[in-house]
Amino acid sequence: MEQDLNYLDRNEFNFEPSAEVEEAIRKFDIKKLAFYTRIYDQGKKSIFSVSLSELYDIDEHQIIIGYGAEDLLKKTVHYFLTRGENKTLLIPKFSWWYYQSIADEVEGVTRQYPMVEDGDTFRYDLDGLQQMVSEVKPKILLLASPNNPTGNGLTGDELRRVVEMVPRETIVVVDEAYASFVSNRADYIKGLIENHDNIIVCRTMSKFYGLPGLRLGYGFVGKGDEMDRFLRYANMYLGYDRLSEEIGIAALKSDVHYREIARVMDEARQMYVSEIGSLSGFKVYRSIANFILIKYPTALKEVLQAAFADQNYKVKFMNEPDINTHMRITIGRREQNRIVCDTIKRIAAQ
Repeated sequence: MEQDLNYLDRNEFNFEPSAEVEEAIRKFDIKKLAFYTRIYDQGKKSIFSVSLSELYDIDEHQIIIGYGAEDLLKKTVHYFLTRGENKTLLIPKFSWWYYQSIADEVEGVTRQYPMVEDGDTFRYDLDGLQQMVSEVKPKILLLASPNNPTGNGLTGDELRRVVEMVPRETIVVVDEAYASFVSNRADYIKGLIENHDNIIVCRTMSKFYGLPGLRLGYGFVGKGDEMDRFLRYANMYLGYDRLSEEIGIAALKSDVHYREIARVMDEARQMYVSEIGSLSGFKVYRSIANFILIKYPTALKEVLQAAFADQNYKVKFMNEPDINTHMRITIGRREQNRIVCDTIKRIAAQ
């Protein structure tokens, strides 16, 4: 039955929420839903943005909240592609289809820059990207770190290099939805937004914190007049979902719980590399996200699909050009990862 399916195709969360999250739900004062938040009287957006300000040591004014990172990305692209004549969005060749979709909604022009396969990983070609930015002169340059579906990311130093090499007229949007699975270091964000007025960094509670159903995203915005105008456009005057913001705060305080899950995911990455990477015709790519990309012999596609279906598992078989010989597998619980790995090995051995 459908409810018995193991969904490992959309990078959702297959673990339990933290005890702090459960407690926040149980103890939530339902009477709060009868009133708007009063925190905007203090010039703040949300108790959640205040908590983020303290956690990241960033001015609350430079924090933006939305209905998931999806909402933040849509508002950003819609706003900047409808101001002036420049309607060009530059995105990675292998990336989330949604980026182009939201540009299409405002008749934007999407151009792709290469994502280079290099051994067992993909990487950004920063020199080539700089040249393309110079030629195309996009209004928005979008970076995803980690990138979906390739699983590679950019270091803080690399992000600084990108922002410094593009003109101030180009808005740099960094989608960090999958950040934090390998490292909890995020101190580079403060330097980026304090020193550059053309950058927006988007994050979410959906991936590392395992709350995609909460639909709560947040971001950090550079200083300056144009960004202030964007914030006035994007912010909600009457506040945000009062239950969601309390759950979000509880999740932010649950680092020990989510770090342990990240450790389990790292074990799975190593398992896939050692056990699947050694199979003939298969290639496992390094990942710093909650999924892993695997190249497989295309002759096995239908057999693999049938085998996963028999196990009540769904994984993502890519169908985009130049990556349609790959499958992206969400990293789940230990028993789920074991079943997926053993299923692939069994089919490969036939």
